Parts: sequence; C-alpha cells; structure tokens
Amino acid sequence: MKDGGKAGKNALIRARRPHPPGFIPGGAPDPRDGMDALLRLSVAVAWCASAVAGSWWYMGALGSRVMCDNVPGLVSRQRQMCRRQPQVMRAIGAGVRDWVAECRFQFQNHRWSCDTLERDGRQGGFGRLLLRSSREAAFLYAISSAGVVYTLTRACSQGELDSCSCHPGKKGSSQDAKGTFDWGGCSDNVEHAMKFAQAFIDAKERKERDARALMNLHNNRVGRKAVKRFMSLECKCHGVSGSCSVRTCWTAMADFRQVGGHLRKKYNAAVQVVMNQYGTGFSGAPLRFNRPTKNDLVYFEDSPDYCIRDHESGSAGTAGRVCSRTSRAADSCEVMCCGRGYDTSRVSRSTKCECKFHWCCAVHCQDCHEEVDVHTCKAQS
Repeated sequence: MKDGGKAGKNALIRARRPHPPGFIPGGAPDPRDGMDALLRLSVAVAWCASAVAGSWWYMGALGSRVMCDNVPGLVSRQRQMCRRQPQVMRAIGAGVRDWVAECRFQFQNHRWSCDTLERDGRQGGFGRLLLRSSREAAFLYAISSAGVVYTLTRACSQGELDSCSCHPGKKGSSQDAKGTFDWGGCSDNVEHAMKFAQAFIDAKERKERDARALMNLHNNRVGRKAVKRFMSLECKCHGVSGSCSVRTCWTAMADFRQVGGHLRKKYNAAVQVVMNQYGTGFSGAPLRFNRPTKNDLVYFEDSPDYCIRDHESGSAGTAGRVCSRTSRAADSCEVMCCGRGYDTSRVSRSTKCECKFHWCCAVHCQDCHEEVDVHTCKAQS
C-alpha cells in the first residue's frame, strides 16, 4: 500500500490535469470520471493541510508550565485566548493525557493502537499521521475535541477555574417523567465547555477554510456533541423512610469511557466523502452509497494498513505487538501480524487467588504463579 506522502502527491498531480472532470478524448464524458476527479481533488487539497494541525495537543507535553508562545502552530485567536485564560489552558494541557489514554484503550487490539513513531514522551504528538485525511485522523480530532469539553466541564464543576462554575441555569423546580423535582447540587455546565472548545479549537480551521479544515470542523463538532449526548439526570430522594416525596436533582456527565466507546463506533461507521461542487460541504465518495450526516465521522483518504513501521505515513507497525492465537477478531495473530507470523514465549505471572473474607473486615489472598504463553508479531524480514 502506498504511503500517505506518495498518495497525496500523486493525487495532487492527477487533480491538476488540464482536461475538465469527466473528459474522455474522442468520446462522451463519463460521470463516474467526474466523481473520481472530485475525490482526487478533495484528497489533494486535504493533503496540503498544515503539519501542525493539532498543535494545541502539545499542551499536554508542556503541562503546568505551558506558555502560550511556546506552543507551535497556534493562530493569533488561540494565542489571545491562551494568554487571557491561563488556568483554562493548564486544564486543557492536563486533559490531553486523558483523551490520549482513552484513544489507546479503544484501539489496544487494533493494528493502529493510537500510537505513532514519536517515542519522546510527548502527549498528543501524532506527527505525520495527521497529514493523511484518514479515518484515524477523523477519530483523533473528534476524541480530542470531546476531551477538551469533558475536561473543562469537570474543572468548572470542581471549582478549579475562576471563569466558570456549576450550571447557572439549573435553579428552582422542574419536572421529568417521574414528576416534579428541585434543582440542587452542582449541575455540570457542559454548554459553557462546548462553547469555549468550539471557539478555541476551531479557530485554526476557520482561518484555513480549505477541504481539510472543513473535515476537521465537522469531526470536532461530532466529538463535542458526544459528551453532551451522555449527560444524565441524577437525583437524591428526601422524605420519611426514603419515600422520595421530594427529589433534588442535577445533571452529570457520564464516564469518559462511554464517550470513547461511542466515538469508536463512529470510527467503525465513518463515511468517506468528497467536497461538493461549491466547496461548502461533503457528499458521499464515488461507489459509496451512504451519505454523511452531521453525526458521522468523515474522512477523505483510505488508511494505510499499519503493518510495518513507516515514517512517511506515521505508522509504528505491529512488530512486537501481543496477539491472540485463538481470536478471530482484529487482535488475532493472523490479522495483527499481517501474515508475517508470530513468536511464542513462556512467561511467569503472579495473580491473587484463593481469596477469603475474614470477619470483620478484611480479605486475605494468596499469591499464585502460573506459566502462560505470550504471542508477539514477528518483524518484517
């Protein structure tokens, strides 16, 4: 499979052909050729996106020492917001580690494990992977956007930021399917976090306004909405013997694992698209029958197979990855190792076993040792 750089350059060359889309010398135009040309043009324009498109992600590497002028690639609007609200920027930087960890959890049994060639410890450094407008890039933009919303909402509720707190509109009384209740506690102010995340993260894309920028904006929005989707109403009952004659309720976010799982499903069902003729939106790619909705992740380019270590595409490869000899899913040795075979080693593991409860109140366990076979993918010969 061709790497991202060669594929993008070839697409760019083909997109610059002198004939109009669908032109066939000596024959009638074929409408499928027009769609093919449109797809190649969309890929070419997207491939030219900046190499530091996700530059704010490096705040995770800078952590509490984040200085707005030291983050590469921020546009003027982002730097202004950074200087104006340093507390918020530190929270965003700390949150990068959370969504990167969630990304790696969701793809731990996938050839692409949300890891890249960068091994210097930087959080959010996905390097050349972002140059390709693939479904992996779509997922990264969505989950990073969701991560910012989640982090800021939590920081507001916990009183860590001077600029926000609990939801100011959740006061007085309201009702749901179970009846009337009083607002109380601290409702998560997800709307404030979504508004800030949109203004900060989307600032760079709104300045670029090319095909890749529109793709990123779309996927950023999908990520933000995923956090709000799983907001729930939590209540506490008051009354004689827990009769629940009076309820105090508040809105709360779900665990971020639920958001990550939702976006993982969106990744599986992501829609390959091309730009429409006006350059304002998307339509389904040629030979694809499903049209994208506002809730779908969208991408332009096919992904590499991630089998081998490749600097051009940002693939870390699968050499040395643990696989399952009995699985038939993506973590099987057949799929994970890309047909290269695998090595088997026997390792000793220690686990807690024969646990017993002792009154009151302790659990005593023994240490059990077992020998297990571990299978790892062979390197490319």
